[in-house]
Parts: sequence; structure tokens; C-alpha cells
Amino acid sequence: MFFLVQANIYLDPDHYRIFEALEELKIDYGEVNIPPTADKIDFETDRKDVFAYGSVTIARLAKQKTNWFPGSFYGGNHLYEVYSAYYGAHLLNHEVTVHKISEKMIWEKDEKKFIKPYHEAKIFTGRVFSETEWKDFVFESLENPSSRITENSVIQVSEAKRTIKEARLWIVGGQIIDAGYYRFNDQAPFEEKVPEDGLVFAREMLRLFNLEEAFVMDICLTDEGWKIVEINCINSSGFYPNTNVKSIIKALNIYFSK
Repeated sequence: MFFLVQANIYLDPDHYRIFEALEELKIDYGEVNIPPTADKIDFETDRKDVFAYGSVTIARLAKQKTNWFPGSFYGGNHLYEVYSAYYGAHLLNHEVTVHKISEKMIWEKDEKKFIKPYHEAKIFTGRVFSETEWKDFVFESLENPSSRITENSVIQVSEAKRTIKEARLWIVGGQIIDAGYYRFNDQAPFEEKVPEDGLVFAREMLRLFNLEEAFVMDICLTDEGWKIVEINCINSSGFYPNTNVKSIIKALNIYFSK
């Protein structure tokens, strides 16, 4: 398989590791620079067995290449409105509202909300906001000419909930290829590997709905047990320092070369 990798990824300090993995595994690949405003991928290849990796932009544009396989998994079942119907209460943020960022929200005294982008996952990082923090964020984002956020950007809002620890799982062909933590709360003791009960939970979720041939699932431990934080498109999911990039690339190459 041929990997087309976006080179101009600067915010992810671990992005370079994909090149090391491809070199070590001796897998063919090409590099391409794609500006956020691009409307097509400026890269020519006769290969049809192409997997695109980088930002949301390359994932979205690669979806247009209908002759590439696997190309990109962008959209489709990755939308909350699709996978929430299967995972239901197993989602950390099960009850959500969806509306434009410019719409006024009602806040209770001292309330905090978890807010994230709905369609364009990378226009800002979802997190917990107070009313003041959210209003300041919206004002500054809309006033910033370099921001990709507009008044019509759609957001997803839910109740802020406490998580103990959070992990990212890379799934290919219905199998968990890699699992690693990316966040612990202040009271949680560090542990290197996601325990078996977390993996059992994830496998049960795959039995409920194996959403794509390859995707990323973020899970978390809460006071009510394990929950799904969110589902991410594998073509634009970032690595963490403990991610086994080589194993992921190897699994993708083997599975989609069959």
C-alpha cells in the first residue's frame, strides 16, 4: 500500500514518527503540503492503493478520490448522530445539543459545559468551559482573522463530567492494535498500560458497532466505569508519545493489502 502523508503538520510534535515507521517498514510513501484552504490534493500518483494521513483537510479531500482504496474514512459513521445511536449511554457525553457557535446559550450559576466542534473536529480542541471562558473564547476566535472558526461553525454541547484517565485506541479490522493513555486527572496514579477491563469494554463496543474498517476510539474511566469519549477518523488522528506508530502502520498496510 502507498501512504500519502501531509508534511506540513506543525502542531503535533509526534507527527514525524510516521515517516520513521514507514522507512523502517520499507513501505512506499509520498509527502504533500496542503494549506487549510485547499480544495484539492495537489499530488499525482498512478497508485490506487492509497491511504491518506495528516490533518482533517487531507482526510476530507482524500474522500473525493473515489479511485483510492482505502483512501480516507472521513465523515459517514464518524458523525456523533450516527454512532450515538449504537453506543448510547456508553458515551461519556450521551445527551448533547448541537447548534451554531454564534447562538446564545443558557448558563446556570457556576455551571461548566463540555464544548467541542461537531463537524470540523480540528477547528478547536474540545474542553470544559465556564460561561466567561466560553464567551471570551468565542469573541476572540471570531475576531481573529487567522481562525477557521466562523459564526456558522457548529458545536456540540454537553454536561461537563469528571474523568479519571483517558486513553486512545487504534482499531484496524475490528482489532485493537494499540492502546495508550493521554490524560490522567490529578488524583489518578500513573499506569503504563490500559488495563484489561478497559480493553474488554472497548471490545464490547466493537461488538455493538464496528463503525469502520479502521478508526480511533478514545475511552475514559469514570466513577460509573468505562465510557467512550469520542470516535475519531484514523486519517487525521494524532499520535501521543506512547503510541506504537510502527504497529499501527504495519497493521494498516497488512489489512488493506489483502
